[in-house]
Amino acid sequence: MSSLTIFNELAEHVMLHIFASREVIHPLGWFENKQHVDYDLWYLHEGKIEIVIHDQVHLASGGDLVLFSPKVAYTARNLDASCRFTYTHFDFGLGNHHRILEHFELAGVIGSSLVQEEIRLFLETYEQYKREAPMSGIRLKGCLTILIAKIIECYGHGEYRGGFTSHAPRRKRSANLETLQPVFDFIHERLHQPLRIGELAELAGMSEKYFINYFKQALGVTPGLYIYQLKMNHARELLYSKRYTIQQIAGMLGYPDPFSFSKSFKKYYKVPPSQFVL
Repeated sequence: MSSLTIFNELAEHVMLHIFASREVIHPLGWFENKQHVDYDLWYLHEGKIEIVIHDQVHLASGGDLVLFSPKVAYTARNLDASCRFTYTHFDFGLGNHHRILEHFELAGVIGSSLVQEEIRLFLETYEQYKREAPMSGIRLKGCLTILIAKIIECYGHGEYRGGFTSHAPRRKRSANLETLQPVFDFIHERLHQPLRIGELAELAGMSEKYFINYFKQALGVTPGLYIYQLKMNHARELLYSKRYTIQQIAGMLGYPDPFSFSKSFKKYYKVPPSQFVL
């Protein structure tokens, strides 16, 4: 299972907050040396910008996106008569993990050809947002979510790797997704069986208490909630297929009986499985 699959499995736990979105014009000679507490995304309408991070020089031209990670210092300067870009400060989290994107090499200069349609939608919505059109704030959030999702998709397909992180000094992370990959694979292969947290902790080579904390720090949710989410997602698809009885679905998801499954399903979807698809 790819580590990017978690964004599908835990889509309901994805949170995106926009803190600011503005368009700016800088003359020749503009220069800034900053680091931001949140993610910063630039769309360069025109001009050319030089960006220096970790002593590495990167160039962005009109049509490019530039994605900065939080708390990463950079120096930027304008190389043309003027440059114009739209910037957006935002946070992207999964569950309680507000820096989930840091597990992937996404920060860097992104060519517009990879995300052309998504950029168009975002910029059209931004124009409405500037005019304070009704519901434009919600639409802008939706379009930014689509844009970030496309960048992640390109990363997953090997079409893009962010250049800002490849030369960065390695930072010691207390938890990461690679360590948990065998656990993810084990859960997916045995979703039809009862799964014990102690068994998963043993697979990861950790004590049960440490494993729960490690998992939550890496993914933003507890291992129990992750398994529950997977079971409910799978149950939903099995019910939509209309090929299986509730008893069969309960067995396919590792529940001891239909009653236990129905109780768990109703807790999540607020309706029993018998009434979910009519």
